[in-house]
Amino acid sequence: VEQKNTIGTERFSLDCLRLRGLPVIVLHRGLLLFHGFAKKFDVFLPFKKRNMKQTLKENGGLPASILWTLSIVAGITVANLYYNQPLLNMIRQDLHVSEVITNLIAMVTQIGYAMGLLFVIPLGDMFQRKKIIIINFSILIISLLSIASAPTIHIVLTASLFTGICSVMPQIFIPIAALYSKPENKGRNVGLVVSGLLTGILASRVISGIVGEIFGWREMYFIATGLMVICAIVTTRVLPEIRPTFKGKYSELMKSLLSLLKEYPLLRIYSLRAGFAFGSFLTLWSCLAFKMGQAPFFAGSDVVGMLGLCGIAGALSASFVGKYVKQVGVRRFNFIGSGLILFSWLLLYFCGNSYVGIISGIIIIDIGMQCIQLSNQSSIFGLCPTAPNRVNTLFMTTYFVGGSLGTFLTGFAWQAAEWTGVTGIGILLAGISLLITILSGK
Repeated sequence: VEQKNTIGTERFSLDCLRLRGLPVIVLHRGLLLFHGFAKKFDVFLPFKKRNMKQTLKENGGLPASILWTLSIVAGITVANLYYNQPLLNMIRQDLHVSEVITNLIAMVTQIGYAMGLLFVIPLGDMFQRKKIIIINFSILIISLLSIASAPTIHIVLTASLFTGICSVMPQIFIPIAALYSKPENKGRNVGLVVSGLLTGILASRVISGIVGEIFGWREMYFIATGLMVICAIVTTRVLPEIRPTFKGKYSELMKSLLSLLKEYPLLRIYSLRAGFAFGSFLTLWSCLAFKMGQAPFFAGSDVVGMLGLCGIAGALSASFVGKYVKQVGVRRFNFIGSGLILFSWLLLYFCGNSYVGIISGIIIIDIGMQCIQLSNQSSIFGLCPTAPNRVNTLFMTTYFVGGSLGTFLTGFAWQAAEWTGVTGIGILLAGISLLITILSGK
């Protein structure tokens, strides 16, 4: 498909994407609009080095342009982890595999994300973050294209692992927001980036559900590839150079993670209870497509995706939680969050055959999850300000290991007892998170 660019004289060719129908037009128009936006706001002008000259100072304040870029790109990037959730049933039917095998796609993606957090994010303290971002985006583009054109489940699983590993950029952005914001704005700015991340999660389910239902699941991953190209360009142009804080070998960097884990018991507590809560949260989304495909709903991926909009309450609550963490207290927010998650599972069990029950459960579990995640995550950066990426690595690795555990257990729970088994796993993991808060006294 070729069309002359109305802004300039160059031509754009999308033949290589092998897309068809409306997705081509949507992606093409999006690229043209972005090109016009980029020229208007000097994103592509290589000789204007205002952002390159800009330097950030610890606690010195973060420019709004950088903060909003971090928030938006975080949302678009993290969406790669969740496109598969509304599409699992379609992928299962297309590749002719069982529900348990299909559920491994979500689990492998979460494991990949945990691996990226553990082995990639600490590099942000050791190397220029722009280099890490460029490499990650490059691999991510290849992995998304591989999923889109995969003939077998094995390729989907392998590419999903790399997609998870390389979708960790938001966890580079969050420490930037925490470290370089003014002290009085730290919670608010971290909340803004997390809100962008949550909005991306919500939008990913809605968009993938609609695109999957109308065009097919493969087209969603082709579109995701184009979005990653745009994000790579914008991020490298807007983000200034940030000096590394660690000097030494990679092996020493990884050993320092263990030292931090031993030195700060609060980091262990915050990470573990958030991880178990996230496992409970993903228990819902890992099997929701299977639940909605049965009686009395018989819903397709578009409906499952639209249910993701119910989580907007969680996204809106993120900035609120970040603002009042110090006033309310981390422990109180964890009691509130755990209580809301447990209550949501009771709703999902007793009223799970009605849209009212499903929607109410999703809204409440999202709010509860944000109370736990943001209150714990915004508190960890004060433990060791000289190692923000490594502290965040330990927190988020534990967080997504907990999510992977929930996804893994849910597949077998669904096979054994369907929705009753899924509800049991959700309550169990949320209960463990609550128990940690009670026993630790923190």
